[in-house]
Amino acid sequence: MISIDNLTVSFGGWDLFKDISFLVNPKDRIGLVGKNGAGKTTLLKVLTGDQPPTSGAVSKNPDVTLGYLPQHMKVADTTTLYEETAKAFDEILSLEKEIDRITEEISTRTDYESDTYEKLIHRLNDASDRFHMLGGDNREAEIEKTLLGLGFKREDFGRLTREFSGGWRMRIELAKLLLRRPSVFLLDEPTNHLDIESIQWLEGYLKDYNGAVVLISHDRAFLDNVTNRTVEISLGKIYDYKASYSKYVELRKERREQQMAAYANQQRLIEKTEEFIEKFRYKPTKSNQVQSRVKQLEKLERIEVDEEDTAAMHIKFPPAPRSGQIVAEVKEVGKSFGEKHVFSGADFVIERGEKIALVGRNGEGKTTFARMLIGELEVTEGTLRVGHNVNIGYYAQNQDEVMDGTLSVYDTLDKVAVGDIRTRLRDILGAFLFRGEDIDKKVRVLSGGERARLAMAKMMLEPHNLLVMDEPTNHMDMRSKDILKSALQKYDGTLVVVSHDREFLDGLVNKVYEFRDGGVKEYLGGIWYFLEKRKLENLREVEAKKVEDKKVEEAAKPAVSGKEDYARKKENERMFRKVRTAIERAESEISKLEAEIAGWNKRMAAMEVDLSDPAVFGQYNELKQKLDSKMHEWEQHNYELELLSEE
Repeated sequence: MISIDNLTVSFGGWDLFKDISFLVNPKDRIGLVGKNGAGKTTLLKVLTGDQPPTSGAVSKNPDVTLGYLPQHMKVADTTTLYEETAKAFDEILSLEKEIDRITEEISTRTDYESDTYEKLIHRLNDASDRFHMLGGDNREAEIEKTLLGLGFKREDFGRLTREFSGGWRMRIELAKLLLRRPSVFLLDEPTNHLDIESIQWLEGYLKDYNGAVVLISHDRAFLDNVTNRTVEISLGKIYDYKASYSKYVELRKERREQQMAAYANQQRLIEKTEEFIEKFRYKPTKSNQVQSRVKQLEKLERIEVDEEDTAAMHIKFPPAPRSGQIVAEVKEVGKSFGEKHVFSGADFVIERGEKIALVGRNGEGKTTFARMLIGELEVTEGTLRVGHNVNIGYYAQNQDEVMDGTLSVYDTLDKVAVGDIRTRLRDILGAFLFRGEDIDKKVRVLSGGERARLAMAKMMLEPHNLLVMDEPTNHMDMRSKDILKSALQKYDGTLVVVSHDREFLDGLVNKVYEFRDGGVKEYLGGIWYFLEKRKLENLREVEAKKVEDKKVEEAAKPAVSGKEDYARKKENERMFRKVRTAIERAESEISKLEAEIAGWNKRMAAMEVDLSDPAVFGQYNELKQKLDSKMHEWEQHNYELELLSEE
């Protein structure tokens, strides 16, 4: 579909990437990954034709259509949500007119054997096929389904687009893009402004899509659920793996280990060969052997180890001053802006050391509550009391608005720093990858990822015992997110984080508050526990609706006999025992596989196996895949058991 051949993009004599080549095939699901600044967005712009390459070429089939979603865009302010979204069907409307015109022309012609008549018939078939492929028959249903899937409500359809925030405007453009159904989606950070439910809906849409997808994302779970191929850009080169992101991370690590082992073996061979040559260079009896070794070295194809980009942030939050046991007491708290009610009934206590996630659809009040917690907004219902000796550090989602674009990177920190820490500002900035001339850059020219790092650096200037962070991982690359997550796990204060990144929250938070339908609900567990519970609750809501719809029908049916009730209970018990046995069997097999993998790890650490042998890693990976499969099976059986227990 798309061929990238020896592509080079240079800026001022510096190569962003050089001589890269790869193909985008039909139905590919490509995750484009790499550090911030590696050139991912630039590559998408080259594919769309918005950025000319320095050299090389991009070739596309004539019938290929591209759908590009940039990180930042503008939406028209003169239409309603529904009217703006319907613009996605401009091609369908044009095809509809063309089909009507050709049909009318054909009906009046009688030259059935002529070339022009045959061409009209072919064009009518092509236009009709394209019309049906684009969903022309059910466009109204498609608009509604897509807008609801992306989190809009039916009552939003008539609202003017100018009434929506930037994040919701991005969703409008995404909806238009999805409805156009291009051959290839080019998506740049599509999840940045989506909530968890909308991300899960988009995952399902892209997995089932008939075309190809090339996407940039720093959401590991999203990449794993959508992609089947990973292309990494690093230090001007690309590395192409036929695997989803998590698999690619393992394969990349193994590939490097194999390279290092093969390189070390070759270096030992070269060293021994050179020693032999040097030792017997001047002995006539060994001259033939020496010459043979010299030729051997000349012919040897030297193994090169891929250069690795090891630059990374170094985050360690200062020790948290001790606060009172109760960090914040929230009693029947609610918030309204004039007539617009956001939420009410928030009733909980945040205790010292807790790590809490605030989740829910956009507009339900997560950011509003965070701003109330730090004192930026007043409560309109109930009381919110911050505890004794609580010092709050706040990371705002809208860094573009809260930072002064006219200041330099250094001055941004210098303006708020006090005391001895001012002597260490350059070191702090260096830890966040601002080095050399970078510290003199104006904030307005920084990328989203750079602004995120600068905002994080500001939080290090003073020790806090409560961190309130609103979407801290937006625009952060994978490595930076992992480093931030590790630092927050080690942080000894209290954390309240608003995030839609499931992988980031996994293992970080132990309590979830969901803002939904004007209320707040507590879940005592991690993010995956919350998602499973929500799935179960959604199933129950659907079942409850079915029961409600069938009340009249059920009332007309005869009551279930005692015999039937007994049979149903016996069947439930039988299924319960069956699932319980399956869980025990899975646990036994998991234990065996873990023991085998531990044995392999021990032998590999002791160099008892040949690390340069691909078969070794093949067997090792097969065991790990079996373990992953069994873990998934175990989770599924436990979920079935939970459903049976509810009956």
